[in-house]
Amino acid sequence: MNLEMLLLYTVIAFFYVISPGPAIFLAIANGLSGTMKNVFFSSLGNISGLFLLSTVSILGLGALLLTSSSLFLAVKISGALYLLYLGLKQIKLASHAKLPLAELANNAIKNPFHNFKEGFLLASTNPKAIIFFTALFPQFLDIEHNLALQFFSMTAIFMLLSLCSLLSYAFIFRQAKSSLTKGNRMAWFHRITGGLFIGMGVLLLQIRSQ
Repeated sequence: MNLEMLLLYTVIAFFYVISPGPAIFLAIANGLSGTMKNVFFSSLGNISGLFLLSTVSILGLGALLLTSSSLFLAVKISGALYLLYLGLKQIKLASHAKLPLAELANNAIKNPFHNFKEGFLLASTNPKAIIFFTALFPQFLDIEHNLALQFFSMTAIFMLLSLCSLLSYAFIFRQAKSSLTKGNRMAWFHRITGGLFIGMGVLLLQIRSQ
């Protein structure tokens, strides 16, 4: 892959990762209800899930998944159910939104493994990422050079952009936390975020493998 193709891929990947989606809403929610440490481990789990999906694509299993309706359906249902779970979890948090900030901090998830698992499951059960890797990666490959190296280089770029995007979104919203915590704004944030998760879970079921 030459430099021009690599730059083109980077631009496409950049706009893909900054577009609002489940991972970004999760990062924002964790940033507002927890700490940047929560966000970091959740984001680390997310990019680890992306690495798994990229590896699946490299091994050719991505194409198998996309051609097997039963396998693809199983992944869709798993991802949709997890999004519904996150949505209900956010809606439940709305009832605690009026607690003092100190108490909210104590109630926030502080277990790094829990945050990591949350992000990993969200990414690894998202068939949209499988479609992205399986459909887009081959367009930028140079068959006359080391394919594995090209795959992992593109994956590394995608993971880095994703990590920076998630941390940036969370940081920006944390800066506005004081205004969001006034009145019922935080409660409405959790309700809206929960509704978005549930909506994305429903939309996820509409994705077709072909």
